[in-house]
Amino acid sequence: MSLKIRLSRGGAKKRPFYRIVIADARMPRDGRFVERIGTFDPLKAKDAADRLVIDAEKAKAWLAKGAQPTDRVARLLETVGVGHRAAHSNPEKAKPKKKAQERAAAAAAAEAAAATASAE
Repeated sequence: MSLKIRLSRGGAKKRPFYRIVIADARMPRDGRFVERIGTFDPLKAKDAADRLVIDAEKAKAWLAKGAQPTDRVARLLETVGVGHRAAHSNPEKAKPKKKAQERAAAAAAAEAAAATASAE
């Protein structure tokens, strides 16, 4: 059984409230879970004490047992000091292609020419 540490949504429409739960990866988002370890209220101020409430000891224990946090939960755990989230790298595909590089080089050359002309 692969376990995930993830958010389970509650609250009214347009008023989200999340529980941080340990759940089987095959279960639905708001479905059956093994244990609830905290809550997250994104509508509260970022410096509010009760915006994020996590039982750090339970989180560490579940991470040691092999539970995988989702990206958002990994960020939340990192703010509490439990675990470390690896930064994502920008892939090669995201870099500008050949024509965009040529346009950028032409724009830079035109800007440099205008700067030298105005300096004279």
